Amino acid sequence: MCRRVGQPLCGRPNCPANKRPYPPGQHGRGRKRISEYQVRLLEKQKLRAIYGVGERQMRVYYDRASRKKGVTGEELLRQLETRLDTVILRLGFSLSTRQARQLVSHGHVLVDGKRLNVPSAQVKVGQTIELSPKARNFVLVREALELTPEPPAYLYRNKDELQGTLSHLPERAEVPLPVPVEERLVVEYYS
Repeated sequence: MCRRVGQPLCGRPNCPANKRPYPPGQHGRGRKRISEYQVRLLEKQKLRAIYGVGERQMRVYYDRASRKKGVTGEELLRQLETRLDTVILRLGFSLSTRQARQLVSHGHVLVDGKRLNVPSAQVKVGQTIELSPKARNFVLVREALELTPEPPAYLYRNKDELQGTLSHLPERAEVPLPVPVEERLVVEYYS
């Protein structure tokens, strides 16, 4: 997907898009005539790849965002950003979305003291997210805590106890995406 878009969506330093920033396949280096539809489709695919969300689930997020008051694109990003696996990633307990998803689905994450193994669960403001006692000793968690920067402003992290809190809903400017995304084009794609 990174090569299809031509940008490192995965955020890895050794991303294939850095080495070959053209689409994969026999006709990847050919002259591109990008249609209006393709521009919108690629923006939507970027968001899907960044958050690791399927097409049907993305459609559900869009439908929910369009029913709420406010800007639909920002609401869509807010919903994607408050997913449990994304919050785990932003808190710095994992290095990638897939790693965060595995931590959650294997039951190593506690939300308000209760085990929750649904990666797509929405985290509400004020909820405390912590790792299970077993997960605190994982090498990948320790490595992630050392390598990741401080979490964004809408999250509070207690590094010693390996727990964090969603202090307020994220604003558009606070969302740290690996590549620039025009959420307006995603809304136009779905509408």
